[in-house]
Amino acid sequence: MAERRPRIDQPRDARRRRLTLPVALTEESFGDFSEKFARFMGTATFLIGMTLFVLIWLLWNTLAPGDLRFDPYAFIFLTLMLSLQASYAAPLILLAQNRQADRDRVALEQDRSRDERNLADTEFLTREVAALRLAMRDTATRDFVRSELRDLLDEMEERGLAVVKEAPAPDGAEDGAGSART
Repeated sequence: MAERRPRIDQPRDARRRRLTLPVALTEESFGDFSEKFARFMGTATFLIGMTLFVLIWLLWNTLAPGDLRFDPYAFIFLTLMLSLQASYAAPLILLAQNRQADRDRVALEQDRSRDERNLADTEFLTREVAALRLAMRDTATRDFVRSELRDLLDEMEERGLAVVKEAPAPDGAEDGAGSART
C-alpha cells in the first residue's frame, strides 16, 4: 500500500500533533537531564570549577597584554556569560524541584495509605485480643474447677452426705472417679 502524502487542499488531521519531539528528547529524558544538571550544580566540583573559570577570566582579561584580551569592555562578556548560565540554570532547577515535589507527593500518599492499612490491621488485632480476653473469662480454668469441686464437696458434707475417698487400685490403675455414698 502506498503512503498517503498530506494534500495541501485538505485540512490537516486534528488528531495528529504538528510538532513532535524527537525520540531522544522526550519529556521524561529532559526531566532526567534537568535533575542531573541541578544535582551537579549543587556539588563542590561545580562551585570550584565555576570559581576557577571566573578567576581565569578575570586574570586573563586583567593581566594579559591588550591585544590578547577577549573581554575589553570591563567584563561585560563575563557578565553576559554568567547571566546566560543563570537564565538556563534557574528553569532547569525549578523543573527538577517540581519533579522531586511530585515524587514526594506520591511517596506521601503511599505512606498515608500504608499507615491507614496498618491502623486498620492494628484495630482489627485489638478487637480480636479483646474478644479473646472476653472468651477467656468464660472458660473454666483449672483453679476455677478445683474451687467449684471443693464447694460442692463442702455443700455435700453440710447436707449430711458422706464422701468416701477410695484408695487407688493396687496395680496403679484408677477407675476414673471417686464415689460418693449416701
